[in-house]
Amino acid sequence: MNALERLIRRRIALEGPLRLSDYMQMCLAHPEHGYYVTRDPLGAGGDFVTAPEISQMFGELLGLWAAQVWIDMGRPQGVALAELGPGRGTLMADALRAAGRVPGFAEAVRPWLVEISPALRRRQRQALAGRGARWVSRPEDLPEGPLIVLANEFFDALPIRQFERRGGVWRERVVTERAGRLALALGPAVPWDEDAPEGALREDCPEGRRVAALLGARLRDHGGAALIVDYGYLSVPPMGGDTFQALRGGRHADPFAAPGEADLTAHVDLGALAQAAVGAGAVAWPAATQGVLLERLGVTERARALARAAASRAQGGEGGGGDAVEAIVAAHRRLTHPDEMGSLFKALALTGPGQPAPPGFAPEAGRNG
Repeated sequence: MNALERLIRRRIALEGPLRLSDYMQMCLAHPEHGYYVTRDPLGAGGDFVTAPEISQMFGELLGLWAAQVWIDMGRPQGVALAELGPGRGTLMADALRAAGRVPGFAEAVRPWLVEISPALRRRQRQALAGRGARWVSRPEDLPEGPLIVLANEFFDALPIRQFERRGGVWRERVVTERAGRLALALGPAVPWDEDAPEGALREDCPEGRRVAALLGARLRDHGGAALIVDYGYLSVPPMGGDTFQALRGGRHADPFAAPGEADLTAHVDLGALAQAAVGAGAVAWPAATQGVLLERLGVTERARALARAAASRAQGGEGGGGDAVEAIVAAHRRLTHPDEMGSLFKALALTGPGQPAPPGFAPEAGRNG
């Protein structure tokens, strides 16, 4: 039993069973023992790999997306380019390198990173040395003014609540001790009017909706845009769909064994995020799959350019051309193919009222409040 499990058991003994959201919050963000506080979970030997770590193409295209949004805003000065959950800083570094070729962008924009992990902040400082980046721990601490936000695999790590239909009523799932270990149980009935068959399950992410509403209000008041890319769904999932999971060493793990030592995630309800942002005054554009968005932004053309450059280097005697080209092709497939990340991951764009459709999103169907 590790130190965090002892703390969780003690809290259960004092307060009773924990909401699943409270358990996730302790596991991921406890100030001493939380998963994101104590380690770098990315890359070789890590628990998962994100799109920016797969290929530079991902961050470059999102950077050019941000630059076009800035142009469409009228090229304002003093814009905060913020990334939520910036990992090792790879996405932001690639984005700034690509967008820096747009005249005036680098001078008008300052990078901000929303990060709670000391270990990841150290990696981000290395990746962004000389870029003038600044850090905050919460989205609400970002500076006032025009805002462009990139959020790749941020919302999937926010704590969720789960509700199960049993005996004709909805009950919240809670974490308790059973048979000497932590496990899920059903708590008291909760007031919920929705009818559903026995055993149906619903998930809710109050913190995700809160952050989306916060971003919506900022975009309403100051202008800008947010691009959210995450794995999840665009509407309510089928009844009974439990998406809560733990990843450790790149494999699924028991989420209640060794708390704080595995990544806990759940699929993101992008429809709920859009609704929260629209309710706060922003415009939400129809979501697209990651593969479709990247194709619209020119990922295939960028992959071909990188492949040509790799082949040219090989012809010039630098070596490694064939392997480099194969790696580029494999990365393109992994990012875009429906059987890889292309369909599982979705992209949602939010803008301030009156702004044109952001790159890669349909202009005819933006929704606002």
